[in-house]
Amino acid sequence: MTRDALSELAERWPSAIVARTAVDRFTGGLISSKSLANADSAGEGPPRLKIGGKVAYRAVDLVSWLQERCTA
Repeated sequence: MTRDALSELAERWPSAIVARTAVDRFTGGLISSKSLANADSAGEGPPRLKIGGKVAYRAVDLVSWLQERCTA
């Protein structure tokens, strides 16, 4: 996935927030919610929000985090 394609993710997502449980749909299956939970617990995940006991991410923060890890 290219950086340009990653930038389009936030634009196409229906809201500004992505629930951790929806990360796999947001990324087309590239990142699972479990992988992101592991990154969070290691202090390596994107900035997160806790809403009613659930973890979510701003779509733009999630895309920035993915772009930082993009090798192509």
